[in-house]
Amino acid sequence: MKNYLLSMMCFFVLLLFLQFSVFAQQKPNIVFILSDDAGYADFGFQGSQVIKTPHLDKLESQGVRFNQAYVSAAVCGPSRAGILTGKYQQRFGFEENNVPGYMSKSGTVGDDMGLPLDQKTIGDHLKSLGYKTAIIGKWHQGNADRFHPLKRGFDEFYGFRGGARSYYEFKEGNSNTKQEDWLEHGFANYYETETYLTDAFADKTVAFIEENKDHPFFVFLSFNAVHTPMEPDEKDLETFPNLTEKRQKLAAMTLSMDRACGRVLQKLKDLGLDENTIVVFTNDNGGPSDSNASINSPLSGTKANHLEGGIRVPFIMRWTGVIPENIEYNYPISTLDLLPTFFKAAGGAMNKLSGIDGVNLLPYVLGENKNRPHETLYWKKESRGAIRNNDWKLLRFPDRPAELYNIAEDLSETNNLATKYPDRVKTMYKKLFEWELTLERPKWQLLRKYEGKAMKRMDAYKK
Repeated sequence: MKNYLLSMMCFFVLLLFLQFSVFAQQKPNIVFILSDDAGYADFGFQGSQVIKTPHLDKLESQGVRFNQAYVSAAVCGPSRAGILTGKYQQRFGFEENNVPGYMSKSGTVGDDMGLPLDQKTIGDHLKSLGYKTAIIGKWHQGNADRFHPLKRGFDEFYGFRGGARSYYEFKEGNSNTKQEDWLEHGFANYYETETYLTDAFADKTVAFIEENKDHPFFVFLSFNAVHTPMEPDEKDLETFPNLTEKRQKLAAMTLSMDRACGRVLQKLKDLGLDENTIVVFTNDNGGPSDSNASINSPLSGTKANHLEGGIRVPFIMRWTGVIPENIEYNYPISTLDLLPTFFKAAGGAMNKLSGIDGVNLLPYVLGENKNRPHETLYWKKESRGAIRNNDWKLLRFPDRPAELYNIAEDLSETNNLATKYPDRVKTMYKKLFEWELTLERPKWQLLRKYEGKAMKRMDAYKK
């Protein structure tokens, strides 16, 4: 009798374990891929006839393409801070400036700049739901050890802490490579290899997926491609013999990145994980056309300004069997929506998320909610700012009157309607200011001269 009872107990324990394992595997894996400084028009699925992105084009055909996707900032660091927290980064004083940078001495400077420690990241949230988490690539949320990814919700990190570095092994004389961009100050899992950087990040991502194939995982593949320095893999230059030098390098670097994405997607397929994995691809801000020859057409503007070319980005999401294939979503969304979307899909209770500005996109994509995910979106950089309310967009400047555009009718922002609709200007101007009253004071700011440079850059690339 005792042996029978013991056998039954073992059977029920085993059954419980198997049920738990099945439940764990029902949670979708999440692969989030972010490119860096890519042009809005520089992908095949965005209409480019020159830049080759066959793997991302295929991904786009397997899911949903968001035609009005926005970032929360027009430069890398704060945009990533918004992604990581699901909040407008200005709420915690992360003004629209990169860290570290050419800062005013009246605020936080150097390695004291970083994502505030009281802010939970997407890694923190998903770890609480039982996920293995990793960030592979660029961090750009603070160089000091206290800001390190391994202390911010990520189980693994392989990459660099700064905003840019060489795509090749660090050697004295490499272009645009500073010591702080490669040293890891005692932390493991850093990048220093002879492999081309984009390929090295793909290698590590594929390895992470393989190692965690039996457990729900979240991997943030944070490319620095196609950010400067313009250092392509030489073999990819041959594919674009007719392009001018800088544009040729951009095309080659994009091709390398697309191939790296293809390797990650193929690994999911080989392991039978592709049908239980959410895959998202997007970009961190608009292309800096002057520095990397990116093209944002038909949008006006570039990285670092609030014209559409600075803040609107390509965006793809695939979840096989949940999201229909080859569809488009046409209402505005934000990269702030990634955190709540992933959290909910992973089984999280939305009432556990407090103070976030993003929304769970799935009910909108699936047609369960016919409303706009966001009636209003905001941007702010010191005295510059922008607000989009439904199809109307107001831009505020330090050196000229505000401008007003109907984005639905004027995607390129060429027809300023401010004088025609002064009441709308007044209402939106006030609404933008009311939002600003809810924000923290910036913890750091650029030297004032850089605001002047930003305005000149905007004028140079405004249609």
